[in-house]
Amino acid sequence: MKTVEVSLGTRSYPIRVGRGLLNDATSYGEDIGRQVLIVTDENVAPLYLERISIPLADRELASLILPAGESNKTLLQAARIIDVLINRGMRRDACIVALGGGVVGDMAGFAASCYMRGIAWVQVPTTLLAQVDASIGGKTGVNHPEGKNLIGSFHQPRAVLTDTETLDTLADREYRAGLAEVIKYGVGLDIGFFAWLEANMADLITRDPAALEYAVSECCRLKAVVVAEDEHDRGQRALLNLGHTFGHGLETALGYGTVLHGEAVALGIVLAARLSERHGWIESDVTKRIMALLETAGLATTLPAVNKTKLLAAIGHDKKTLATSPRLIALKSLGSAFVCDEITMQEFEAFLDENLDG
Repeated sequence: MKTVEVSLGTRSYPIRVGRGLLNDATSYGEDIGRQVLIVTDENVAPLYLERISIPLADRELASLILPAGESNKTLLQAARIIDVLINRGMRRDACIVALGGGVVGDMAGFAASCYMRGIAWVQVPTTLLAQVDASIGGKTGVNHPEGKNLIGSFHQPRAVLTDTETLDTLADREYRAGLAEVIKYGVGLDIGFFAWLEANMADLITRDPAALEYAVSECCRLKAVVVAEDEHDRGQRALLNLGHTFGHGLETALGYGTVLHGEAVALGIVLAARLSERHGWIESDVTKRIMALLETAGLATTLPAVNKTKLLAAIGHDKKTLATSPRLIALKSLGSAFVCDEITMQEFEAFLDENLDG
């Protein structure tokens, strides 16, 4: 087991990465209290709910199975979590365990932040995307019809328990979508990790355990450093949103569930690279290298037909957008992203006209 620490003073917590951790009671340490609500979804519950319940059997245990999918990440479903907490008489020292992907984690964490003004929660991510990104950093929330994650809070987990063995059962499409977030770290933060991904993508595609453990722990390390420097996303943490302004806009404009989050992020990374190339910040060879790695991972780099008006409206509602311009994450070189506020909406629309159909 590898452990990565997210250093936030009194709210610091460990990310434990390894195979078989789900079954090991010692993996949970003292991070989970006596009253526990396991929140999961209809896809994950048949695979892992019973398995995680065994090492927690000495607790006062309850569970809630939610419908799966991004379209169900709503206030209504988050309220169901709070209803169970209330109906089971759970106290302020209770703990929510989020067992599943990013959708489950976002909703469970949001409910934990609201119930009695905040109770403990633990992330147990079961998708690659959640293991390398969504489970780390305390961003929680639900979607609104006008935009993704518009309702939410910062509420750090007590711990993150990342069992890479759960990736063995992940559907191929979901797994490839997670690889987009893995690639994001190399593109935006670490050229050395990008080069490692180029050399080892074949092993990652076949889910080689050693390659997976290294990639997941490295992504966790990179994100932990950024979160420790900028917990509330007021500066450096924005770099983790490489590809996300475009990606979230595509998810909203196309309809939640039409493209997976990671698929949209992959397309967003391509658009961010093209925008950076258009403004002379990177060479065309860098864009080609990024696209080649995404394609090797089995991710599309050609945008689907999307209505520009709907996309602009969705980007306009994005949390990162400013009054007069979109706040984009661009590249000054491979492995070095920066926050770009200098592109006007007119320039941005012209760029979209060059890159979108529909």
